[in-house]
Amino acid sequence: HIWKGHLMVGTVSLLDHFSALKDPRQQWRVIYPLREILLLVLSATLSGMEDFVEIRLWGKQRLDFLRRFLPFERGIPAHDTLNDVMNAIDEELFKSCFASWVETLREQDPDIIAIDGKTSRRSHDRGRGRDPLHMVSAWATRQRLVLGQEAIEHKSNEIVAIPRLLERLELKGALVTIDAMGTQSEIAEKIVAKGGDYLLALKANRPATHKDVVRFFADPPADQISKPFETVEKDHGRLETRRHVVCHEVDWLFSDRRYPDEPRFPHLAMIAMVETEVERHGRLEQERRYYLSSAKLDAKSFAAAVRAHWGIENRLHWVLDVVFHDDLARLRTGSGPQNMAVVKHMAMNLVRAQDDKHSLKVRRKLANLNPDYLQKLLTKDTALT
Repeated sequence: HIWKGHLMVGTVSLLDHFSALKDPRQQWRVIYPLREILLLVLSATLSGMEDFVEIRLWGKQRLDFLRRFLPFERGIPAHDTLNDVMNAIDEELFKSCFASWVETLREQDPDIIAIDGKTSRRSHDRGRGRDPLHMVSAWATRQRLVLGQEAIEHKSNEIVAIPRLLERLELKGALVTIDAMGTQSEIAEKIVAKGGDYLLALKANRPATHKDVVRFFADPPADQISKPFETVEKDHGRLETRRHVVCHEVDWLFSDRRYPDEPRFPHLAMIAMVETEVERHGRLEQERRYYLSSAKLDAKSFAAAVRAHWGIENRLHWVLDVVFHDDLARLRTGSGPQNMAVVKHMAMNLVRAQDDKHSLKVRRKLANLNPDYLQKLLTKDTALT
């Protein structure tokens, strides 16, 4: 192994996982190597920079830091160069490289993987008729890691994006949770084929099955359902009670009758319900939500899985908006929006992996103020370059 600064070069490193990326520029015109651009963009994003003008400014101020790892013989490229390169990088290959890197961070123990979509509201381009970027992400709920992402231009395209995202993920032993948009037999098939189990929300987009399950839980046979598992939360004058019930008897869903929405989910082993009562200012609101699963969970485990799925909103989407200011992102052309979303997910995983008492927001500020702390975020006991 060769030592460079405080980093060991020669092991499989963070940037090595992106070595499969091809530089989109004509080689004879390349002045700033792609590895240097990737290191600059990632480091500056970790440090709180939000566009290429800020990234270039940060790089000029932190050139000595960047040279701990790579030569940067020609200094820092112009912001237009950064923009052009990030727009031109092959987005599919970039996502695959990200998935390869994340696998080195994941623990072997099975996890709940939540899949959900989020729209970057200011990534639209009205002049070109481009809608805001919608990103479907996979989130390991226990480790709080972004595992992968798939970009689409319409929320309705999630049905197409989810299978592509699942294809890049390691699902063996995992429980995959998806909202009703992903409650499709083909998606369930892919999850089971890759060694995972599914927990899919059931709504009126599958009307006949939804109607059957609603009717069942309206008056369920006592010997076919679990004892309810109840949780109670109080917060700012709001009292929320959730009752979770599961049923492992699902043969009655598969009968001799035939109808367009007949369940065809592979290895369906459980139907389940969450009944929510919210009391606020003397008013009581009630709601029931229904689920299909290939795993025979008990009521308590089912409750934990549902709650874990909600965590993708609070721990991924909220952090992207509040800490990484994702809704202010203005990248609108080429592959730039998708590729910078991958960079933000890389930065989020690195920031979360740091084991200290600081908030995510403070960690980014520290990264900007203290080069040694930034190096610690980037490397975390492994080589960077």
